[in-house]
Amino acid sequence: MVVSTNKPLLNYINGEWCASQGTELLDVLNPATTQVLSKVPLSKKADVELAVTSAAAAFTTWRRTPPTTRVQYLFKLKFLLEEHLDELSGTITDECGKTLKESKAELQRAIENVEVACGIPTLMQGYNLEDIARGIDEIMIRQPVGITAIITPFNFPGMIPFWFLPYAIACGNTTIIKPSEKVPLTMQKVLGLIEQTGLPKGVVNLVNGAKEVVDGLLEHPQIRAISFVGSSPVAKYIYSQAAAFGKRVQCQGGAKNPIIVLPDADQSMTTRITADSAFGCAGQRCLAASLAVTVGEARDWYPNAIASAASNRVVGYGGDDGVQMGPVITKPSQARIENLIQQGIDEGATALIDGRQVKIAGYEQGNFIRPTILQNVHPQSNLARTEIFGPVLGLMHLETIEEAIELVNSSQWGNMACLFTNSGAAARQFRYEAEAGNIGINIGVAAPMAFFPFSGWKDSFFGDLHGQGKQAVEFFTQTKVVVERWPQEWSRQF
Repeated sequence: MVVSTNKPLLNYINGEWCASQGTELLDVLNPATTQVLSKVPLSKKADVELAVTSAAAAFTTWRRTPPTTRVQYLFKLKFLLEEHLDELSGTITDECGKTLKESKAELQRAIENVEVACGIPTLMQGYNLEDIARGIDEIMIRQPVGITAIITPFNFPGMIPFWFLPYAIACGNTTIIKPSEKVPLTMQKVLGLIEQTGLPKGVVNLVNGAKEVVDGLLEHPQIRAISFVGSSPVAKYIYSQAAAFGKRVQCQGGAKNPIIVLPDADQSMTTRITADSAFGCAGQRCLAASLAVTVGEARDWYPNAIASAASNRVVGYGGDDGVQMGPVITKPSQARIENLIQQGIDEGATALIDGRQVKIAGYEQGNFIRPTILQNVHPQSNLARTEIFGPVLGLMHLETIEEAIELVNSSQWGNMACLFTNSGAAARQFRYEAEAGNIGINIGVAAPMAFFPFSGWKDSFFGDLHGQGKQAVEFFTQTKVVVERWPQEWSRQF
């Protein structure tokens, strides 16, 4: 699939690239330059209907395809993703803004999910027990749920679709992908690679668009499962709507991730790792550290250390050598983040480092905010409870680890919480008591490997089964229990 800047992007339905029935187009912009990269159509519910028809027709044959055959297409896809890693990374950097190093790391995690899903002949197995009663056996088997839909955000256009896609099709489902209209180019190219694998028509479909497409997916009676990642307000909407239409659903929402720094933490390592967590990907990830809580004497060294790391971070276009942080995704996002910084200052916080109103030489039109640090953020302030989704780190101080854990647990969010310490006892107390789905101990971004679930608690996740690994397999299959009796007198008749 060759992407043209002169023509609108295409949908991919029933193994064919086709024009959307929607006439409204949005510009796809490079956030570092605001250059128009392409135009994405806002498809209609009629396009969703075409994709569902395609997926339904393909499902009949695909679910009967042996799992050992289904994974052969994933093996091919893994090698194609590796072969085109540099090209795809460049696309992510251009449309999303992150550095090339970050883009390559994102794609590596996508590839790892493909690798895990290749184990589906084992992962999808059920279990059985003979003689649950005399002469009666019982079997549990897993079968695909049917047509699934995947709705993904802008911040990881190459990775997040693969929390779901390889597991869905490996389990025998067919699927429809709706990428973010802000960053549609990466999945456009990925679908081109999927096309090269020879995957049967209709197994994977792509429909570009915005809310009308989302609502079409949520409402369609033939779609059985919805996977979503995005902000918590949208996650709540999708969760409630999907449930109202009788679908199973998994919705990863927002976050306000705290890191706790104890007095005995390694100062150099803690500073480096927490800076990478707070400012990597310009803070636009659901596992970005957004609050740093010093405990006891850690207040004596951490604020100055993290301020120095923030002020020295190289900001610019992610494709340039030496750049450590790129722009935020859009001008409205930039304005929102800058307004939240001012709100924090108005609430009493002090700007140790203020990254607003920045111009990067050669990229003066870009959506840039430098790393920002706000000290003395009050725990009850709006800033302490609001997901900023930008390169802003708030600093707080408490006297004990118990107070820090109480702060973590009082939050509406529960995506990630991290502790920096050299104390095994403190680490165990924290991981045992902290109410968050992803816990880091001397880790700044507690991102699970592909064979573990991407967990989330409270308002950071809506559903029961998360993406990745065994939970993804459970989500994309439904269990069937078979109870059998075969009396011997019947068998003697043959």
